[in-house]
Amino acid sequence: MEKQSFANDFKRRIKEVKSTRWIRFGVVSLLFLLWVVWMRNWWLAVFELLLFDIYITGYIPFTWWKKSKSKTVRSLMSWVDAIVYALILVYFIFSFIGQNYQIPSSSLEKTLLTGDYLWVNKFVYGPRVPITPVHFPLVHNTIFGHKSYLDKPSNEYRRLKGLRNVEEGDIVVFNFPAGDTVATRFEETPQYYELLVKQYGRDAVHTNKEVFGDVIYRPVDRRQNFVKRCVALPGQRLKIVEDTIYIDGEAREFPKNVQFNYLYSTSSPLTEADLKELGIAAGDLSEIEPASASRTNLKPFLPNSPDNARVYISPLTADMIARMQESGKMLDHIKFNKLVTYFEGNDFTSMVFPYGENGDWTLSNYGGEKGLLIPAKGTTIELTPDAWTIYQRAIRNYEGHSDAYLDPVTNRVMIDGKPADTYTFALDYYWMMGDNRDNSQDSRFWGFVPEDHIVGTPMIVLASFDRERSLFDGKIRFDRILRSANPDK
Repeated sequence: MEKQSFANDFKRRIKEVKSTRWIRFGVVSLLFLLWVVWMRNWWLAVFELLLFDIYITGYIPFTWWKKSKSKTVRSLMSWVDAIVYALILVYFIFSFIGQNYQIPSSSLEKTLLTGDYLWVNKFVYGPRVPITPVHFPLVHNTIFGHKSYLDKPSNEYRRLKGLRNVEEGDIVVFNFPAGDTVATRFEETPQYYELLVKQYGRDAVHTNKEVFGDVIYRPVDRRQNFVKRCVALPGQRLKIVEDTIYIDGEAREFPKNVQFNYLYSTSSPLTEADLKELGIAAGDLSEIEPASASRTNLKPFLPNSPDNARVYISPLTADMIARMQESGKMLDHIKFNKLVTYFEGNDFTSMVFPYGENGDWTLSNYGGEKGLLIPAKGTTIELTPDAWTIYQRAIRNYEGHSDAYLDPVTNRVMIDGKPADTYTFALDYYWMMGDNRDNSQDSRFWGFVPEDHIVGTPMIVLASFDRERSLFDGKIRFDRILRSANPDK
């Protein structure tokens, strides 16, 4: 049989393609080209040739297994083929459209509950081009105890065009900014690397692997996911006075479900039914024993409480307090943060960003007289020693000037080997806080969230499971399914 020329073989293959195959190729090709335009990377258009071969010409034998005489091979490879297509689809959806996310902690209760499964919209702010593009799509940063991604190849930070920017009051999912360097055995705990070094010393953290694990670096998009509410935008000044947030000097209303820790007394013990009706998690409730020294010392703070009253500490919303008062259950209450001076020996100012370097800043009174400036792209600041204390991590860790420090001799900031009196930011930054204000590890502890760490915003609650209840005792929260994940917006 005479061998066909490439041109004749190409024409033959084109003629044999069914019209339905052409339609499928046209739809996929259009979607692909729209994606290339969105990515603004025309080199990707080269892969259009691969799509043409997959759907039309078939020179690359991707479907060789369909002609196999072995039924086992055909059956096995059909499953492999389906799984590969599914993983590719999931990869693109999770990278550019949205992703499911579980609420692991109580920092946003009662707006979002521990055990909520959310659909996070990445499209609304514009998705990031994957910084670590080679990764397994169904996990975040580990799989079977090992990294689920390759460090190389990697991309520089770039965000595609979205529908809008982050707005004040948005609930936002982002990568943990202080999670760049991690001790692997503490990565999923509140004790992040900088706190471990501060508590135990750098040498101990790096050498004692049995306790701390390996110390590794995580790329931006592989750092732990956090979810908080954005309370301040780039260029704004933030100040907190007695728990009230002021932005550029104007007070902001509390979110509807904001809650604080309270010391309170009740006319009778809180039962399991009471906790369920009020929405107090058993793990969040502490009781002060009647005969304890603490109970005696705390008595002046609850003047309306008889000696036989039960005294508790737990997070409460304004609505929960009102319901307990109306029922006669609550006798007296006081915000727990008003008692901090009672707890001698606890240096509360050392807990907050920038770690005790700004006098009397606390979780409830923060930002100083003028308020804390949230950096905006293009904003220039004077690099005084005080400013360096606040913005050094942004300059060093987030904007890539690792060779930056405050010279102890000249008391001047050195950046990349040169003295610098001012600095102009290259990124926008945000300030994130939880609605469960006294039980939220947020920006008050570790500072600013750079724009390249923003993942997306939760849209709806897909499902919700109460970890403290059994399957037949309200474990599935049916009333939360398909509810808005950001009801204050």
